[in-house]
Amino acid sequence: MLYPLLWMVSSSFKPQEIIFREPGLIPGDVTLENYTNGWDALQYPFSHYFLNSAIITAGSIVGNLVACSLAAYAFARLEFPLKRFWFALMLGSIMLPLHVTLVPQYILFSELDWINTFYPLIVPKFLATDAFFIFLMVQFIRTLPRELDEAAVIDGAGHWRIFSRIIMPLCTPALATTAIFTFIWTWNDFLSQLIFLTSPDKLTVPVALRNFLDSSGDSSWGPMFAISVLSLGPIFGFFLAGQRYLVRGIATTGLR
Repeated sequence: MLYPLLWMVSSSFKPQEIIFREPGLIPGDVTLENYTNGWDALQYPFSHYFLNSAIITAGSIVGNLVACSLAAYAFARLEFPLKRFWFALMLGSIMLPLHVTLVPQYILFSELDWINTFYPLIVPKFLATDAFFIFLMVQFIRTLPRELDEAAVIDGAGHWRIFSRIIMPLCTPALATTAIFTFIWTWNDFLSQLIFLTSPDKLTVPVALRNFLDSSGDSSWGPMFAISVLSLGPIFGFFLAGQRYLVRGIATTGLR
């Protein structure tokens, strides 16, 4: 399972002309040229594309944490008409492939003049469009005793105070799980970013990496491997920082 990743790391330190001639994991000739050339190979330094990815990812995390937690609290604690129907409809949207909604979304965002901006990739997150995270938080909130809510009501707390002062502090594992998954999925997202971002200054890391591959056959494999290794760094760092919360969140939400 790890061999392709180890091979990519090894190849990033090899001169480009021997990457496919010497497929071993231990490079005979070590060079950092791929990293220096890859960083400035495109129209903008790769730090520019890292910044674009960071902006989109940060906005998506904040949007999912705020909107999905509010929706989850409503489904788990409030009573309203057709609650079961709306919850089933929300779960049904998980089975809807992204490709089915891509064309209607593009038409909508084009009418709003949002194409080639970050809005199509961030704003929907603030509308609780990721049903998976709503379901995850609903399952977690249902494990919290309702006596906490009842005690808060006796003390005069309303739903907003119960949500912010009681439910959310106890939902740290579920919130961390949501943040980690959102980070990984958004950082690695290619199709949506390729469709909605068109100008070179708006490109993100996955889309910019594609520019190393030339359809004519003259592809910069070495620099692409080098920048790919660097692009994995934030994912590993974010995952390791929240790993213990991720395990707790998955173990307590019934996702096992």
